Amino acid sequence: MVRLRHSHPWNVTPAEAKEIQEKLRRRVSNRDQLGKIRLVAGVDVGFEYRGKRTRAAVAVLAFPSLEPRAQAAATLPTTFPYVPGLLSFREIPAIVAALNRLKDLPQLILCDGQGYAHPRRFGLACHLGILTNIPTIGVAKSRLIGTHGRVPQSRGRWAPLKDGEETIGAVLRTRKGVKPVYVSVGHRVSLDTAVKLVMQCVTRFRLPETTRAADRLASAK
Repeated sequence: MVRLRHSHPWNVTPAEAKEIQEKLRRRVSNRDQLGKIRLVAGVDVGFEYRGKRTRAAVAVLAFPSLEPRAQAAATLPTTFPYVPGLLSFREIPAIVAALNRLKDLPQLILCDGQGYAHPRRFGLACHLGILTNIPTIGVAKSRLIGTHGRVPQSRGRWAPLKDGEETIGAVLRTRKGVKPVYVSVGHRVSLDTAVKLVMQCVTRFRLPETTRAADRLASAK
């Protein structure tokens, strides 16, 4: 069972949601505060019935072997509209419901979405990490904000994702010759460590095995 460290209303307007992000982002830690990682999880969210229902999936793998250990899914009515930059308000209630169905919680969560690489520095991975106090990393398939230079083609190399002078994430090449992913701090993990951990969860595919397993579960009918 997840013990939420912070709580706030979910039935809010977009303007109120932005205020919550501004308040909670001050609590985000980009320092390594990791214990021994035995279980790593991926979370992903899909929508059913034209977006009226939210299906969240959590896939738990052993670390570092990446062998499947557990999985859970939860479906809830969708209560928040689709607003870019506020997706965590649409997705997290179902994610927490899915986490609550696990017997053993993971020591690290890789989110299919942004963390610090967000206009208000408070994407899904940050929001989930602050609420649960579980270390989190954002691993997004596409860029939300920021610019970057050329990403080296070699596996495991990366280029800084910048917003002005600030480094907000890493554009990481997980496979040679394949589009990179966008890694950013969620909570209780530094960016350098986040990149290393993501690479430890990657095998021969572009996306981490955690993300791939959670995506399959979220998409299951």
